[in-house]
Amino acid sequence: MKIGAHYHDKGHSEFTVWAPFLNKVELKIFLSEEKILPMEKDTRGYWRTAVPDISPGTRYCYRLGQGRDRPDPASQFQPEGVHGPSQVLNHHAFHWEDAGWNAPALSQMVMYELHVGTFTPQGTFQAIVRRLPALRELGINAIELMPVAQFPGERNWGYDGVFPFAVQNSYGGPEGLKRLVNECHNAGIAVILDVVYNHLGPEGNYLRDFGPYFTDKYKTPWGMALNFDDAYSNEVRNFFIENALHWFRDYHIDALRLDAIHGISDMSAVPFLQELAGNVKEFCARKKRRGYLIAESDLNDSRAIRKQNRGGIGLDAQWCDDFHHALHTLLTGEQDGYYIDFGRMEHLAKSMKEGFVYSGEYSPYRRRNQGNSSQDLPADRFVLFSQNHDQVGNRAFGERLSALVPFESLKLAAGVVLLSPSVPLLFMGEEYGEDAPFLYFVSHSDRDLIEAVRKGRKEEFQSFAWEGEPPDPQAVETFLQSKLRWENRRKGNHNVLYNFYKYLLALRKEIAAFSNPDRKTVEIRESGKNKLLFMRRWKDRDEIFCSFNFSKEDRTTELLLPEGTWTKLLDSSDRRWKGTGSLLPGKIKGRHKAAIRGRSFVAYRRKIIR
Repeated sequence: MKIGAHYHDKGHSEFTVWAPFLNKVELKIFLSEEKILPMEKDTRGYWRTAVPDISPGTRYCYRLGQGRDRPDPASQFQPEGVHGPSQVLNHHAFHWEDAGWNAPALSQMVMYELHVGTFTPQGTFQAIVRRLPALRELGINAIELMPVAQFPGERNWGYDGVFPFAVQNSYGGPEGLKRLVNECHNAGIAVILDVVYNHLGPEGNYLRDFGPYFTDKYKTPWGMALNFDDAYSNEVRNFFIENALHWFRDYHIDALRLDAIHGISDMSAVPFLQELAGNVKEFCARKKRRGYLIAESDLNDSRAIRKQNRGGIGLDAQWCDDFHHALHTLLTGEQDGYYIDFGRMEHLAKSMKEGFVYSGEYSPYRRRNQGNSSQDLPADRFVLFSQNHDQVGNRAFGERLSALVPFESLKLAAGVVLLSPSVPLLFMGEEYGEDAPFLYFVSHSDRDLIEAVRKGRKEEFQSFAWEGEPPDPQAVETFLQSKLRWENRRKGNHNVLYNFYKYLLALRKEIAAFSNPDRKTVEIRESGKNKLLFMRRWKDRDEIFCSFNFSKEDRTTELLLPEGTWTKLLDSSDRRWKGTGSLLPGKIKGRHKAAIRGRSFVAYRRKIIR
């Protein structure tokens, strides 16, 4: 069921809104003079009307009785913000130039997460376009946009969005997003969009005025739970399924990242997420193009990313927080909060081999058993990272990894992520060791809400040993501090790290063994005592061996390599990369006693001759 305002041609538009309990809904159109038009209700609670002589750009709202004028819940543009009228769009008017485009396979993707407002000084979609050549040169072939659904004010991470179909006006609106996607595809870059189906933000949230979009059966950390399994939930599901298809169809988005699916409470026999996955797959098959759904979840439930014919939900991949936590604790030594569950080499080795570290084991942080096994799933079902918006921005002071560990550790982190079997994701600025923090920021207008946000942030950090007062989320200075200092990528160690990332990504692209998601062609060993990790990967006649040293000290160990001549591809301790100098030769044969610099890694390659 299509919802919202749909412009057809020659000024003909249809308006549909779901409001099952209301006795009267009218369409209010803002022309030279306001018009109030009646709407008819069907048996499912949808109100409809068709209106001639309505041009794109016309503003409208719904009158719900008793003088209550409300924007369209499925509004596709809010030019005056969350409290203003909605606007009719003509999606057919945009001239797309990506007819031959198809997104790369997940196993070939290198993702780059960015926040539109802080990625450039201008904070717009158009400003991102000017940086696409640099991203492409780096080796990025997929950008992931943090949520762009209309939120209150001009500063927000995007997870307070209240109009899931509308593109943020301060970023450049619908036209700006389409131009960005079009230019990305022309540059060979896929576009992933972060969407939020577990809650809506508090300010400007008018859904409850229309119908039972929410339920009090469940609670979420962010407010009322969306109604995916209670009475009338069919139409709530329709709302969000239509939203997903809207991004694929009208904006040519290549993948959706589903925020915090553990916050979606649904006890139905066919869960909403399963229905969503089926609809998206059907749409993409019909259009003969790739389209992906990538989850964020802290449940470690492999059913989310198992195929539906194997008893799963059918999502294509998910972020792997376990990998991040295992890597972060080894690099920083932090053990506060959820990091208490990690810190051993075996954790990182297991995540690189299987995905989940906790696959049924007892979690001290949760005080219960956590997760189930993912060891039979291909590696490209997992997105790995050393940083992302959550893991940086949900620190009290928004410190990036560059502020927590020395330069050598940044290179080590890059090697583990980019040479792993799974799908790598970079967080904007990571590639050159950005110094600016990424802080939490909002621009609400309600004073009580602002105070509640401030209080909530302080309470969130109580399980961590961070001292001091976190920056005020409402202050414009907090937002401005979070802007990238893009020019730094050409300076000093920033430039060395940038070129290091670029070289690693070139290796991943050129050597098939590095992007092969088949777990049967990966061998990983670890030495917890020496803090060493060994990885051997192969595809066809190409074989790779990597050794990672997480100790601060140089380590001497025997490399157990198959017979043959191995040629060094990279040593992060080389002086070329501002290291103290490699201790390893350019070529080795078979078993070899090697000295590996502290906080460094080395990669060797051999060609198998048959």
